[in-house]
Amino acid sequence: MKRIAVFASGGGTDFQSVIDANEKEQFCEIAYLIASKDGIGAIDRAKKHGISTAVFAKKDYPDLEKLYAELTYLLNMNRVDYIVLAGWLKIIPESFIKAFEDKIINIHPSLIPAFCGAGMYGLNVHKAVLEYGAKVSGCTVHFVNEIPDGGAIIAQTAVKVEDGDTPESLQSRILEKEHELLPYCVKKLCEGKIAKNGRKVEIK
Repeated sequence: MKRIAVFASGGGTDFQSVIDANEKEQFCEIAYLIASKDGIGAIDRAKKHGISTAVFAKKDYPDLEKLYAELTYLLNMNRVDYIVLAGWLKIIPESFIKAFEDKIINIHPSLIPAFCGAGMYGLNVHKAVLEYGAKVSGCTVHFVNEIPDGGAIIAQTAVKVEDGDTPESLQSRILEKEHELLPYCVKKLCEGKIAKNGRKVEIK
């Protein structure tokens, strides 16, 4: 069974969706939660389910490369096969991405390539969608490369933008879809049912 590490920086609702789906179907072993700081909700969720946790806070690592070098060592020592970014707000250096090439996936709260890239996270995304007047948004699971939100797309779910939507109401509806799409993609990845050829990704 494939072993995954989930990276989170906040409350961990996407993380929880993977936990819940895996408890029903047992498609992977969640070896670690990697948290970007102490005191976040994702840590409480990990503890509740007996999942090992490690905190890699920026304040403890002035050198970003050192942080990710130690993180790489931890993941390799624990035989982690895949990394799932579920609301990870830290910059990831190219050296780390190369060390785990095609083994890192991320969920983003828009239909990439729209409303993504530097500064586009959390409510910022949904504010931008509404300000632009887009009629459809959604969420995307993609492989991670050296370009923010620039990796090959695995799967997407569209969500209609409603009249009167606020960033918070749009975020809430998209989160519901994230909680379906992310576990689905993690399951397929761990089952070996995702084939990547350049930017083309096939789900078997």
